Amino acid sequence: MFPRLRRALPLAISGLLAGCASLAPPHEQPPLPVPAIYPDAGAAISTTPAAEICWRDYFTDSRLLTVVDQALVNNRDLRGALLRVEEARAAYGIQRAERFPAVSMGFDAARARVPADLSVSGERVIGSQFQLGVGFNSWEADFWGRVRSLEAAALETYLATDAAHAASTLSLIAQVSNAYFGLSELDERLALTRRTVASRAESLRIFRRRVALGATSKLELTQVEVLWQQATTLQAQLEQARAAQANSLVLLTGMDAGQLRTADHLDENATFRALAPGLPSDLLTSRPDIVAAEHSLKAASANIGAARAAFFPRIALTGSFGTASAELDGLFRNGSAAWTFAPSVSLPIFDGGRREAALDLARVRREQAVVRYQQVIQAAFRDVADALAARHWLGEQVRTLSASLAVQTERARLAKLRYDSGAARYLEVLDAERELLAVEQQVVQTRRALLSAQVALYSALGGGTPGACTDGTNDTQARP
Repeated sequence: MFPRLRRALPLAISGLLAGCASLAPPHEQPPLPVPAIYPDAGAAISTTPAAEICWRDYFTDSRLLTVVDQALVNNRDLRGALLRVEEARAAYGIQRAERFPAVSMGFDAARARVPADLSVSGERVIGSQFQLGVGFNSWEADFWGRVRSLEAAALETYLATDAAHAASTLSLIAQVSNAYFGLSELDERLALTRRTVASRAESLRIFRRRVALGATSKLELTQVEVLWQQATTLQAQLEQARAAQANSLVLLTGMDAGQLRTADHLDENATFRALAPGLPSDLLTSRPDIVAAEHSLKAASANIGAARAAFFPRIALTGSFGTASAELDGLFRNGSAAWTFAPSVSLPIFDGGRREAALDLARVRREQAVVRYQQVIQAAFRDVADALAARHWLGEQVRTLSASLAVQTERARLAKLRYDSGAARYLEVLDAERELLAVEQQVVQTRRALLSAQVALYSALGGGTPGACTDGTNDTQARP
């Protein structure tokens, strides 16, 4: 222990001369564990970074804006995140107060009887003592920055919690948006299916009449009935999925199911404002989860400073000033002034290696914070890369499927004409209409996936960080 104390003595002297200098290691940002550019980023389609685009400007659907607004006000998870921020802020306030002496005023009164056999004069004595004073008790003179390091750690923890709340807000916006688009998808698919069910029900009625008149075979009637049953089954499945999706959105927003209104048609070209992905290094300041991880890293560094300061003497000051007298009315007479000043110095000699273990623990926790920080950056890079790839390739799929839908529609029309003219069996119509319905459903599903990719890209790039909305609407918080 003593060799270690001798090595630390120059640090102690420099700390004393610097006036409460911290022994925490300086913050050094770890190297960026990702490539310098995103793969398949494509040409920038906007010069405005995502972090500077308010979510109200990014989303253009007025119904979606209303739903997100309700979620930011009513969501319980977001409210819990806000309460954690308030908790961290209060903890920081408590730790910050340790830098200052706790001054208090006290009044003491005592009256005692001393028996004659214990009295110096040999007679019983009854005496009184009154004291009024202002003072402080055990205030630590922070020569080596222990208290200051703990305060810095508490501040960084508070800032990390605040950034985590911003990340929760952004995550909630993405979740609500995806749930809204999922509900819109199901509404559009249901509308297509209901039209198909109605059309096939009418065809079934016509074929039943034809069979009754002997104008067609019962085999063709069963084929028409199969088509109708398939469409009816799909409608029931979509109704169930739509109810579950609506319940999920109700849970996120706190709205009544009857208040949920979606767009009549998913339009991937008119829903979002253009985004520029920028560079991976931009994520360090735009992604709130990365900002939170960096603050946690700084807090871990500050705790190392507090652990190092524990190796040096701790100086505590106690003092008071006031007045004292044997009589109550003598407290304010001349000559009744009283004061005390009692500094104390404690120097740990042997603690079984506790301080060394505490310092090792602080260092390991800082290394863990570095690893978590780099992991968050890597996850953020992957989020952006995945979203960029999804935006590109889902866009290609939408274009391909749209062309396929036009072909399938024409095929179904021609198959129906061939059947009506007697040039083909109804099985050809059956296949064409079955594939047409499948492609219609797939087009809507892929459009929704493309919209979700756009939401994922905005979220991955840290869109709508505090200050992006000039009116502060992006900072809407669920107040307790």
